[in-house]
Amino acid sequence: MVRLVSVVTNRTINLWQKNLRVVPSEIWHQTAIEVLILANNALTEISPEVRRLQTLRTLDLGHNQLAELPEAIGDLTGLRDFLYLHDNHLSSLPSSLRHLQRLRYLNISENEFSTFPDCITDMHELVELRVTDNQLSSVPDSIADLWKLRELHLRNNKLHTLPNIIGTLPELRHVDLRGNPIEVLPDSIASLPRLEKLDLRWVDTLVEPAWLHILENRGCLVYR
Repeated sequence: MVRLVSVVTNRTINLWQKNLRVVPSEIWHQTAIEVLILANNALTEISPEVRRLQTLRTLDLGHNQLAELPEAIGDLTGLRDFLYLHDNHLSSLPSSLRHLQRLRYLNISENEFSTFPDCITDMHELVELRVTDNQLSSVPDSIADLWKLRELHLRNNKLHTLPNIIGTLPELRHVDLRGNPIEVLPDSIASLPRLEKLDLRWVDTLVEPAWLHILENRGCLVYR
């Protein structure tokens, strides 16, 4: 058993790769912590008691075996730095996560999402979103609600295009579409005022639009 006193430092509990399999119940009584790292522990569930951790800024549940999350995570409205959920078995997210209105970074890569979770586009403070290595076939028009988004990572999905409305994201700087069967890109991408990097490597289905050269001429890096 991990001695909790040995892993609590500066309001951080770091239990990375401790072979826990189950989260120790005493964790849920550490109500003053700001960072909780439970990555790489073969976890299959998270207790609803997680809602007690109201001061959390960062929660790392990556590299586990989670097939679902409790609605209680949506009660952690103080989460504003990072939420790592990558490399699990998730195919949906609790609708309550729409209450994470202060979150800036979300990673749900390497899961089993075939549909873009609706709750994500209510997280209006997101700056970086990673949804790589899933089974997405589309991105919803509501992506335009993430008006602070700077990085959108969609590598290795099943996307054939993006919604035209993506061109309305004023802060978008980096779009990663590697490994998708992209056939056409919306012309609106050429209008993104801050775009710095468009990654199209391992995309062999796209007929390149002429405006790619316009992006490059203004300094945007286009990888293909």
